[in-house]
Amino acid sequence: MNGRLTPKRLALISMIFALLLAAALFAGCTQSTTSTTPATTAATTAPATPDTTYVATTAATAAPTTVAPTATPAAVYTASSGNIIAYTAASLTGASKTIGPSFTAAYPGHNVVFNLDGTQALTTQVENGAYSDVFISASPKYTKQLTNEGFFVNSSVKTLCYNYVIVILPASNPANIQSLSDLSKPGVKIAMAADTVPVGIATNAAIANLANSTYGQDWKTATMANVVSYETSEPSVATKVSLGEVDAGFVYESTAAAAASGTYQTIAIPKKDNYLQTYSIAILKEGTNKAVAQEFEQFMLSSAGQDILKQYGFRTP
Repeated sequence: MNGRLTPKRLALISMIFALLLAAALFAGCTQSTTSTTPATTAATTAPATPDTTYVATTAATAAPTTVAPTATPAAVYTASSGNIIAYTAASLTGASKTIGPSFTAAYPGHNVVFNLDGTQALTTQVENGAYSDVFISASPKYTKQLTNEGFFVNSSVKTLCYNYVIVILPASNPANIQSLSDLSKPGVKIAMAADTVPVGIATNAAIANLANSTYGQDWKTATMANVVSYETSEPSVATKVSLGEVDAGFVYESTAAAAASGTYQTIAIPKKDNYLQTYSIAILKEGTNKAVAQEFEQFMLSSAGQDILKQYGFRTP
């Protein structure tokens, strides 16, 4: 009788089995929920980070490369705004500061922007396709060159002014140079422009003339041996002298005349031996603002423009 399953024992066994089954089911549900939640999170958030970063980087780098380069040229050099560009010999650097405002005063709303450099450099820029409305040359050589190459409106090529060469010394004159003959003394340091620069062409001609007429070839040889710097523009020679980096320099007389009192001592070169450099002005065929370019040329050839040039030491026709 003790081994028989009584109703009471059967009920107890059923209850225990039910409890075990419920526990197993509950554990299975809990494990499923825990394992799927991180998978879902990874699937929804992981791709979002690289997508967002890519878009932000593209937007940040695209703005400066697509917007910045296109804004400046149209704002500065448009025909509708009355602006012209004048490629101008560097020896007119000082005069340009007066010429620009005076031109605008004579022709309200019309402006000139100067590109100042050695005429030889400006010529190369034009030949390589650089844009300009007006060209002011300090040498007949480059005027003729660009005319022959078809860059100018031929009828617009006009003589603007003239310049002679002069020798300038630092105000303190440390080498005690008293005459042109002293340029050949041992130890004297001289600056002049390269022989491709208009003032360099004029300087070489003047030195050759002085040697032939007065000082002899030995003087020329010794003087040229004292040249320690060949510059690419006339103002660069003047700067070397004013800073005391050299004892003498060959520049245009306009530079000496326009300099503040006490900047230089000067030694003149006799006119019979000097080289008269001819400046010219011309309008470019490719210029898109010829009306204003013609106004500027007329202004420079008028008494107002010529008076400014005289003020800065240039000789006028």
